[in-house]
Amino acid sequence: MTSVADVYTELRPLLFSIAYRMLGSVADAEDVVQESFLRYHASTAQVDSPKAYLSAVTTRLCIDHLRSARVRRESYVGEWLPEPLLTDDADPAATVADADSLSMSFLLVLERLSPVERAVFLLHDVFGYPFAEVAAIVDRTPEHCRQIGVRARRHVTAHAPRFDTSREQRDELAQRFFAAFTDGDVDGLVTLLAADAAVRGDSGGHRPSWPNAIVGRDKIARLLAGMARDMRALGVTVRRTHVNGQPGATLHGPDGGLINVMVLDIAEGVVHTVRSVINPEKLGHLGPLADREELLARRSAQRG
Repeated sequence: MTSVADVYTELRPLLFSIAYRMLGSVADAEDVVQESFLRYHASTAQVDSPKAYLSAVTTRLCIDHLRSARVRRESYVGEWLPEPLLTDDADPAATVADADSLSMSFLLVLERLSPVERAVFLLHDVFGYPFAEVAAIVDRTPEHCRQIGVRARRHVTAHAPRFDTSREQRDELAQRFFAAFTDGDVDGLVTLLAADAAVRGDSGGHRPSWPNAIVGRDKIARLLAGMARDMRALGVTVRRTHVNGQPGATLHGPDGGLINVMVLDIAEGVVHTVRSVINPEKLGHLGPLADREELLARRSAQRG
């Protein structure tokens, strides 16, 4: 008989992958997976297929969580972005499905689907579950799930990002972008940004905040160059990494504490979107955080 520990080791990456893509939150996904295994541990005598049982419990818990989270999302201060995952190393969310389905832009497309639509699309189209099994999980008929899947797929196809360059090309462009950013090179940034590029920030109401998107490569280049000047004065460093399967970077204070995470959407040889997550409530799973209030006070003092 397979032990609970063996089942946990084997299936946790899959379950976390499903839960994170459903919820866009690392902490919530981990809670859901933990609760699923607690229920499995209490029901092992009645479980024929651990994968089927745990997939069903995880998905249903995610659907319930999304329904209860709707009001919180509506009252969120500023733009809501998924919690970032650093994916340079082997990661439980990146080992099961294609990295593009992990990107922030893709997760934001999923946000437009209802909880059941999201579940049906992810289980069938991303994770390869047959409709008969999906139907049992979401308590619908297989035919109804096919209809839901068609509708969800049509929406995703219409709005999903198109990463039409290779990972190597994206990484090379990202390297040049973050070098220009670090140097405060306005002209260099302009050449790497799409004309209608946008910067989108998630601060959750914490300072500093970009409550609305900043659009246009000239505005963005000046904004990032100004950031670079402040970063140099404060001893902030930029470290290249991959965020949700896409090129990005983390910004760290002089003590090494994390300040924010940036990720790029790159297509057609230019950066189309820069997303920045600075809300400390969404960064704690990545390590110690910098004291931003102290850094902001130092910046104000330096500006006189």
